[in-house]
Amino acid sequence: MILRNSLALLIAGVVGLVAADADFASVRVHLEKDHSGKGGDKTGQKYFHESTANRALPPSERLPHLQALVKTYLSTMNDIGIETWIMHGTLLGWWWNRKIMPWDSDLDVQMSLTSMEYMASYYNMTIHHYHFPGEEKPRDYMIEVNPHYTNGSLTDRHNVIDARWIDINTGMFIDIAALRQDVEADPTGELGKMRCKDRHRYERTHLFPLRDSYFENTPVKIPYAYSQLLEKEYGAKSLTQVDFADHHFDSATMEWKFAPK
Repeated sequence: MILRNSLALLIAGVVGLVAADADFASVRVHLEKDHSGKGGDKTGQKYFHESTANRALPPSERLPHLQALVKTYLSTMNDIGIETWIMHGTLLGWWWNRKIMPWDSDLDVQMSLTSMEYMASYYNMTIHHYHFPGEEKPRDYMIEVNPHYTNGSLTDRHNVIDARWIDINTGMFIDIAALRQDVEADPTGELGKMRCKDRHRYERTHLFPLRDSYFENTPVKIPYAYSQLLEKEYGAKSLTQVDFADHHFDSATMEWKFAPK
């Protein structure tokens, strides 16, 4: 049993974390230390920076923290009523075996601009407590919204990440991007698509309606045309190539196994 905000979140077979109502009495909004990684920016234009935690931890130690990150993130977003879905390399991990790929060092999710506005208004800088089985102390996770998310221009190249879900203990995080209507033409002059500030553009019908699935044994939303999106971003081979990053995909066990050449 995993405790979140003094309420039980049951682990039941493949279901994983089950949503519960958020208890505001146990949500902190004060943080003694800055975990956003924005410190040390000489230009003052970039709010979020890359984390050093991902590079410092070896893969064997990093993966459990990433798994906890995505489970707690999905559970919390469900609790507070925000629809979110996995994208990019995280979605590619879902394609292969519904898990984070062992060489991954970060996670990517999206939500609508309306959801980002809601989260910024009511949950920015809130800290959420999770108690994992077998651990004495609870883990703390924080929602931090980039104040530059309101600037949707592609010219704001310093702030393409709109928010983060941060593991306060390790400094590891999930990057959250807001999906908005594209009002700037792409290089072909085409308008009317959806996009994020990282310059990824999407057909609305490729994203919606979202599909229900599971990721790391936790309920998750995925884009409607997931295979087309993955092929466009990573190429068709990314969906069939069984050897990558010193790993081989074992179709019998449905696991990526370390297999250096």
